[in-house]
This record gives sequence, C-alpha cells and structure tokens, in this order.
Amino acid sequence: MNGNPVIEAKHLDLTFQTNDGPVQALRDVNLQIHKGDFVSFIGPSGCGKTTFLRCIAALETPTGGKLTVNGMSPDEARRARAYGYVFQAAGLYPWRTIAGNIKLPLEIMGFPKSEQDARVEKVLDLVELSGFGKKFPWQLSGGMQQRASIARALAFDADILLMDEPFGALDEIVRDHLNEEVLKLWARTGKTIGFVTHSIPEAVYLSTKIVVMSPRPGRITDVIESPLPKERPLDIRDSPEFLEIAHRVRDGLRAGHAYD
Repeated sequence: MNGNPVIEAKHLDLTFQTNDGPVQALRDVNLQIHKGDFVSFIGPSGCGKTTFLRCIAALETPTGGKLTVNGMSPDEARRARAYGYVFQAAGLYPWRTIAGNIKLPLEIMGFPKSEQDARVEKVLDLVELSGFGKKFPWQLSGGMQQRASIARALAFDADILLMDEPFGALDEIVRDHLNEEVLKLWARTGKTIGFVTHSIPEAVYLSTKIVVMSPRPGRITDVIESPLPKERPLDIRDSPEFLEIAHRVRDGLRAGHAYD
C-alpha cells in the first residue's frame, strides 16, 4: 500500500517487571497499518493483543524497539487526539444520560457547548442511536450501551479507532448485528481501525488485514491480507474464500502454540 503507515511498530518489545520476575508480553513485533485499514488482532489469552493496542494508545510503554502513530510517539499522538479507544466494557457513567456520556471527552477537551451538541447528534446517528440521547445507560441493552461507547470514542472525530474486544461479552446474534454495524460505520467514515478479538469468524468478517499472534511472549506469527470485498453481507461467511482465510488463521494460531 502507498503512503506512510499510520501506525508502525519496529522490533517492538515490552517486558513487565513483576514480583515473580520479568514477564515478556511482546517480542520483536513488526507491523505497518495504513490509512483506512481495518486490522484485527487475534490470538490466545495473554498473547499481547490488548497490550499492543494499549501501547498504540500510550497506556503502556514499550521497553524496546520503536512505535509511531501518525509519525509521532504514542504519547504525542494521544495529546494530538489521534485516536478514540473503545474498551471491552462500555464503561458508561450510570448517572449521566447517553448524550452526557458521549459529551464527556468533548467537555474535557473544551469544545464549545453548541459544537458538543452537534457532535453528539452526529455520532448518535452514526451508531444508529438517534433519539436515545436522553436515556440512561441502564435503560439500554448491552449491545446499545456498547454502541454508545463507540459513539463516545467517535465524538471528537479522530482518524484512528482502537477497539479492544468490544463485543466479547455479547450474545452471538447481537454480535453479528454489531459486526455489520461496525463495517457500515467504517465504510461511512473511512477511519483506520485496530480491533482485538478472540473470534476467528469476527476477525475474518471485519478485517482487511488479520494479525495472528502467538502465546506469551506475544509475537506475530502471520499477517493475512484479506481478499474479501469491502461490501460483506453476513452470509459471505459461508463462502469458500471466507472459509479458506479462517482456516489459515486457525493454522496460524496452532503454529503459534507449537513455538518454543
């Protein structure tokens, strides 16, 4: 792909110091993510998927190698509001309305009130929650709460969206629906998305690029460029092309377990 990568890791290492001694979470991670990519990270628990996402977001600090976001250090990118972050749990404040939750980062960043309201309306529409701004989180289903959490991450219109297993706790039917919604959202906004998942079908369905990671220390065992078209109905999951990619992901996960 042409142009400079939006996110680039070169020989990235991260070792945590613990009471039981050092734990290497990431080892020699090399990756380029370009503008408009939808990149899924998949691997077993403890393989460093979330840790790598947290490094991009300046929530963890690598102990070796180099990581840039928009050509800056992750910390500079955070200050430049380069990305929105969606956590595993929706993390909405129960005493704030949905609109109030979405406004929170805008309030902290000092956006004028009129612009806050306009942005809230826009992102509620993007995640198909128009008309729910005055509701409180407890009045919404789990799937709707997670959509509100995505709206909050989109509110200040960063070019990069980082999503850490946002649908992991939801049932399969809701998850399928939200997978479709996220693809539509990506098509409408053109954002660069980094997405952590444990689900092979989810990774294959959503991504332009699938990064397969091994158990700790987290290494990349395969990077799969998806040949699937951008327009993806759910039933594409029954196609031979889809099943072939899923098989390669599964093989990559198995190979990762065979290391060391």
